[in-house]
Amino acid sequence: MAGTTRTFARSFAGGEITPEMYGKIDDVRFQTGLATCRNFFTLPHGPAVNRPGFEFVREVKDSTKATRLLPFSFSVTQTLVIEMGAGYFRFHSQGGTVLTAGVPYEIANSYAEADLFEIKFVQSADVVTLVHPDYPVSELRRLGATNWTFVQPTFGAGIGAPSGLIVTPTTAGASYLRTDQYVVTSTKDGAESVASAAVTASNNLNAADTYNTVEWTAEPGATGYRVYRRAGGLFYLIGVLEGNSSTAIIDDNLPYNGAVTPPQASDPFASANYPAAVTYFEQRKFFGGSLAQPQNVWSTRTGSEDNFNYAVPPRDDDSIQFRIAAREFNQIIHIVPVQDLIIMTQAGEWRVYSSGDALTPDGYGVKPQSYVGAGHATPITTGSNLIFADTAVHAREMAFAESAGGYLTGDLSLRAPHLFDGYELVDTAQSKAPYPILWFASTSGKLLGLTYIPEQQIAGWHQHDTLGSFESVASVREGSETALYAVIQRQINGSAVRYVERMHSRQFSRLADAFFVDAGVYYDGDPISVVTEGLDHLEGETVSILADGAVHPQQVVIDGQITLEEPASTLVIGLPIEADLVPLPFTAEMVAYGHARPKNVNEVWLRVYRSSGFFAGPLGGKLTEFKQRTTEPYGTPPRLVTDEVSIKISPSWSTNGQIMIRQSDPLPLSVLSMVLEFAVAG
Repeated sequence: MAGTTRTFARSFAGGEITPEMYGKIDDVRFQTGLATCRNFFTLPHGPAVNRPGFEFVREVKDSTKATRLLPFSFSVTQTLVIEMGAGYFRFHSQGGTVLTAGVPYEIANSYAEADLFEIKFVQSADVVTLVHPDYPVSELRRLGATNWTFVQPTFGAGIGAPSGLIVTPTTAGASYLRTDQYVVTSTKDGAESVASAAVTASNNLNAADTYNTVEWTAEPGATGYRVYRRAGGLFYLIGVLEGNSSTAIIDDNLPYNGAVTPPQASDPFASANYPAAVTYFEQRKFFGGSLAQPQNVWSTRTGSEDNFNYAVPPRDDDSIQFRIAAREFNQIIHIVPVQDLIIMTQAGEWRVYSSGDALTPDGYGVKPQSYVGAGHATPITTGSNLIFADTAVHAREMAFAESAGGYLTGDLSLRAPHLFDGYELVDTAQSKAPYPILWFASTSGKLLGLTYIPEQQIAGWHQHDTLGSFESVASVREGSETALYAVIQRQINGSAVRYVERMHSRQFSRLADAFFVDAGVYYDGDPISVVTEGLDHLEGETVSILADGAVHPQQVVIDGQITLEEPASTLVIGLPIEADLVPLPFTAEMVAYGHARPKNVNEVWLRVYRSSGFFAGPLGGKLTEFKQRTTEPYGTPPRLVTDEVSIKISPSWSTNGQIMIRQSDPLPLSVLSMVLEFAVAG
């Protein structure tokens, strides 16, 4: 004897969870989770929506080699994605490629294919600093839209020491002579050069009318000078001159400042001692982890990009250098600024904090926070949280906890290990608008998404696949939304290619503009029957077609073209996307109702929003299309549905009582809630 019951899923914000948790019905994420969330987003407020497609931008320069994308954001209106390949950079923006004379603009780099995904980078204004322990520190600098340079910076103050130092003693009244030594430094834009060569003079500056005249040759570009006199083994400041016209000072026993000495030259990256990590924090640039000194950290002087000089005794704005005392000898691979500076190796995480108002050479502390270990994928900061890929191939979060007096880490993959185990996270990106989603490219070839709002305890995973493999991702703001770019390796017409593609916006006012195909192209113009341009990159492939908002039968691209059934003026054409939404096995928590009983779903009610052309049915069984056409004129596409709709599905008894919602047409689907009617065997 069988009875009927209904279940109600009011939110899908829990995302996809592992089958190993199907019995944990008391877990809070079980109540909002899904068995499969494939090519769907889960939104923070509950709905699940099929992802938009990826629009074709351009094939990478050399499809036989791995290629990586880097974000470049000068301002909210000036953003680019940098295609970094073996030996070159190219640039993409707004879904197109930066061209010069009709061809992609590019400049050369020195990187090998095998090293691309271990390069760390940080941007400041128009300069991107790139580091790798096998290569000198380099800077990619934008001088104009099609004027970039790739150079190695010169470390130092950026201003030379004065030359031609002469000291002339005037010895009137001297009863005996003493020896004094002098050096001079140049200043420019707040930076100070190292000291000039020392010059000695004999005089008795304690006697009346005796003095030394210190003169030097003006240093080109200097905006001032500082004069130092030796006392007790060190040179101390005795005079400051502003401007470049005065190049002499009279020392009649001027008092010295015992706290200020001339800078000492320092270049921590000499002798090929190249760093592996870089970031900015508290107006300093920090580097860490060379092959010879894997646990060392170096910072520039305050307000400097490349000045590591220091003084004795140290000043607060001097460069900072220290070594992490760790139990294991692992190289620093990330330095990440959050509330404090976080140092990450493959064996643990350290917090670098200030003992005062800011980090200084004498005012910092280093404490271990956890012993998880990080992988090479770029960490993401969102709010005050740090998200990183660990060495156990999971995604983790790290956040400051007042109660612990430090940072605590948690496994974000805990409820979805089936998406991670056996694979590696190789690249990351972050979308902020319109949906807060963190993106992870996996060696599985899938793109993993995490809808993440930590303050609301929202963290829902979803998986995305395509006819190919996701290899690299990067995101930048374009207009009011975050644009996600990807390098996708595909098999097209029997050949392996790598394409740069850009996830299209999901926002559209006309159904004809809905973009739900991959490697897709968009046409809007005079009505046409034969599409002859823009499809060469899909030669030999079966494509989905949306023409003036209507789904046309799929076609194979032959000789770079397809022929439409009817002329159309707005076209979206590309590789098909199959999006699946599968709820968790039915179990009512009351006395585990439904466990160990066969179940059959008879009917499904979906509350949908601006949706069209979807299917439902038993898992592994026949799917039934939702018939939505009502009063629309013949020859026009059905209107988008915003309502609660019912689909009577093919009966199928099973132990789990699961169904599948599928969207395989290039159309939108937003599921707000789901009601299933079950027959449960007695």
